Amino acid sequence: MALASEESRVLLIYTGGTIGMLVSESGYVPEPFFLFETLRSQTSRFHDPLGDSLLSKSRSVEGFRAWTESQNASREASRSRSRHTSPQRSGFRATIDILGPIPSLTGRAKEANQVHATPLHELDSVSPRRPEDRQTSFVPPDTPPPSNPVSTRLLVRSTRPLRAPPGTEDDTEGESPRGRHELSSNVCKKVRENCYEMYLPSLVTPSASSAPGGNVKRIRYAVLEWSPLLDSSNMEIADWIRIAEEIELNYHLFDAFVVLHGTDTMCYSSSALSFLLEDLGKTVILTGAQIPLSQLRNDAVENLLGALSIAGQYIIPECSLFFNHTLYRGNRVSKMSSSDFDAFDSPNFPPICTVGIDIDINWGDIVRPTSLRPFKAHKNMCPNVATLRLFPGITAATVRAFLSPPVQGVVLETFGAGNAPQRADLVAALKEACERGVVMVAISQCAKGSVSDAYETGRALQAVGVASGGDMTTECALAKLAYLLSKTDHLSTAQIHSLMQVPLRGELTLPAASLITSPPVAEPPTSDSNDPKDFGSLLNHITRLSASSLVPSVKVAAPTVHHQEHRPKPTHSLTLLGSTVALSKSARETTSSWMSTASETASAEAALYPFLVHLAVARDDVETLNFCLGRQTDSSAPIVPPTMGESPIDHIGGGVESFPISNSNRNLVKGGVLNCLDVASGRTPLHVAALNGSVKCIQVLLEAGALVHIRDSLDHTALYYAARHSHGSIVDCLLQAGAHLGGADVEGGYVRLAVKFAQSVGDLGALAVWAKIGVV
Repeated sequence: MALASEESRVLLIYTGGTIGMLVSESGYVPEPFFLFETLRSQTSRFHDPLGDSLLSKSRSVEGFRAWTESQNASREASRSRSRHTSPQRSGFRATIDILGPIPSLTGRAKEANQVHATPLHELDSVSPRRPEDRQTSFVPPDTPPPSNPVSTRLLVRSTRPLRAPPGTEDDTEGESPRGRHELSSNVCKKVRENCYEMYLPSLVTPSASSAPGGNVKRIRYAVLEWSPLLDSSNMEIADWIRIAEEIELNYHLFDAFVVLHGTDTMCYSSSALSFLLEDLGKTVILTGAQIPLSQLRNDAVENLLGALSIAGQYIIPECSLFFNHTLYRGNRVSKMSSSDFDAFDSPNFPPICTVGIDIDINWGDIVRPTSLRPFKAHKNMCPNVATLRLFPGITAATVRAFLSPPVQGVVLETFGAGNAPQRADLVAALKEACERGVVMVAISQCAKGSVSDAYETGRALQAVGVASGGDMTTECALAKLAYLLSKTDHLSTAQIHSLMQVPLRGELTLPAASLITSPPVAEPPTSDSNDPKDFGSLLNHITRLSASSLVPSVKVAAPTVHHQEHRPKPTHSLTLLGSTVALSKSARETTSSWMSTASETASAEAALYPFLVHLAVARDDVETLNFCLGRQTDSSAPIVPPTMGESPIDHIGGGVESFPISNSNRNLVKGGVLNCLDVASGRTPLHVAALNGSVKCIQVLLEAGALVHIRDSLDHTALYYAARHSHGSIVDCLLQAGAHLGGADVEGGYVRLAVKFAQSVGDLGALAVWAKIGVV
C-alpha cells in the first residue's frame, strides 16, 4: 500500500558488493564511504536537499521556465560583475570567461553551492526550514524532544560501532537547536550489549512526481555502512543474522529498509531474511549491481533508485529483491546470469512489481501478515545443513559420507520432477539418515517446475522419509531448513519435516489438490461474471448502510426472470453526458453496439468496493466487511482476541494470508479493498475503525492482513487515532499486531499535545491509554 506522507524515511544498509566498488590493481575492490559521497554528489537523482535541482523544477513547464530564468539572471549578474573587475584581476577574469561564465553565488544559487561544498549537517544553516523538509518517522521516547522537527541527521542503530563519513562529524556552527544537540552528542554511543547508536547525515531525493495518488514525495535516507565491506562470496550465516538484527534495531525509526548486497549470494541472503524477519510489517528490499557506480555506464543507478522509490512509496510487507526494473519475492529468486543486467529470475512465481512507465504492483500475490504479533528478528540458524546434488552413478558410500554427523538437514537436488536412482544401497543410505533424524528435502535440479509423486522413482524417496520441497529454489530450501532446525526447542523433527512442505513466507506453491482441504473461503463473483444478482447484492449493502434511521431502506433486486411468452418488450437507451437517448432497433443493428460487458460490470464493482468497505467499518458492520473481503464467517460468533498457543506455527512467524482471493473483482481495486485509501483523507479502513471505535471490525481487518504502519494524508497512524479517542481495546489490538506511532504523531507534537491536555483536565482514562503505548 502507498505511504501517504510527504516524506518517508528509508535506511540503506550497505554491506558491500559491486555497487560501491572501485578499480584497483587487484580488480574491483570496495572503498569506504565512496558510495555515500557518490550519492551525495548526484544532486539530480539521489540528493536534492533544497528541492531546487533541475529535476525537481522540471516537473512542469512553468517550473523549468522559472529555473531557466533564474539561471539566466545568475549568469547575467556574473557577467556584470566581470565587467567591473579591477584591472589587476582582469587578465584572470578574462581567462575564466573563456572557459565559461561563473554563476553568481548569491541567493539560492549560493545555498546550492554550499550544499555541495560543506558537510551535510550544515544544511540547516544554509537554508530556512521548509514544509517539505519535515521528517515523518518515529523517534523513540528516550530521544530528547526536538525543538525543530527538521534535521539533516537521522538516529541510526547498529550491532557494531558506527562511523560518520569523513567531513561530517563535528561542525556545529549555524545548526538549529535540534541539530546542535545531535552534533554535540555526535559520537557513537553504546546503548546496551550489541547495540550502538549515532546520528548519521541523511540524503534526500527529489520529489517524485509519479508517486501514488499524484503525491509529490521525497525519500530521506541514511546510509549504514558496514566496516569492513564484504564481497558477497564472503557472506555467512552470521552476516544474515546481523542484517536481521540491524533491521530490528531500526524498525521503529524508519519506514522501510534497502539492503545493498553483492549479486553472487544475494538470493541466499534474501531467502534467509524472509524467514529471519518474523511477522514483518514493512518493506525490505535487497539490491545491488553488475557494474558499479564508479563506471559511466552501469546498472547501479537504476537498481538503487528503483529500490529506494518502491521502499519509500509503498508498504510491501515482505523481503524482496529488486533488479533490472523488477521486484521479486526474495525467497523465489535465483541468479541466472553473471554477465547480463537481467541477472535474476523467478521461474515459479510472478514478479511482485514491474517498473516501467508505471510502477505496477501485483497486490494480489503479496504476503499479508495475519498473526497479530509484533515484528521480531529471529537470531539463530542451524549451520549443519548442506545441499547434495544427485548425478548418474553417485555411490552409496559418497552419500553416507555426506550424510554423516554433524549434518542435521540436507536439500536433495533430484532429477526432473523429484526422481532419484533406485539402487538398493543408495535408497538404504537415504533411509538410514532419515531414521537417524536428518531432515531431507527433495527439490528439482530444473530451474522451473516442481517435484511430485507422478513417477515411481519419486514416490520411493517419499517412502523412505524424504520431504517434498515443491517448487522451492535451492537457496530457499537451504535457508528454510537452517531456520527451522534452529527451533528444535519448540519443533520436533516430524514437525520440521511437515513444515518444510507447506508455505511459511510464500516460498512454495501448494499443489492444487491440497488447496481443496484449505480453510473454507466464500466464493466471490468472478471477474468474468456479469450476473446482475452479484451487482445487486453489492448495491443492497451500500443502500442499507447509507440509509439513515429515518429513511426506509431500499432493496435493489435482480431483474425478474419472465417466461418467454410473458417477457416484456425491452427498451434500449444510452446515457450520454447525463442525457438519455432512445435507440431504435435499426440504429442498434447498424452499429452492432454492446449494451454492457463483463469488464464494465467488474469495473463498476471495483469502484464501489472501497466506498462500501469504509462505510461498513465506520458502522462496525462485520457482515458487510466480510462480504467486501470475500470471507465466509459466522457473524453470530463472538470476537475473541487470539491467544498464543503451542501450535508449530506460533514459533515460525508464519501467520500469513496463504489463500488470497485471486478471482474476485475486489482485486481490481488498487492495493486491494483491505488497505484501500479514501480519496479525500488518505485513510485506510484501519484508520476508520480506529477513529470510530469499531471494535469488531478492527479484529477482522487485522486477521485479514491490514497494514498497521500506513499513515494518512495528515501523516497519522491508526494507532494515534485510536489512542486520541481513548479506544483502549483497539489500542490493545493494534499494539498486539506490532503497530507503533510514527510521522506527525510524534514529530509533529500531536502526541505530546494530547497527553498534556489529558493531564491538564485530569483525564485518567486517556492517560491510561497513552500509557499503554509508552508515552506517559
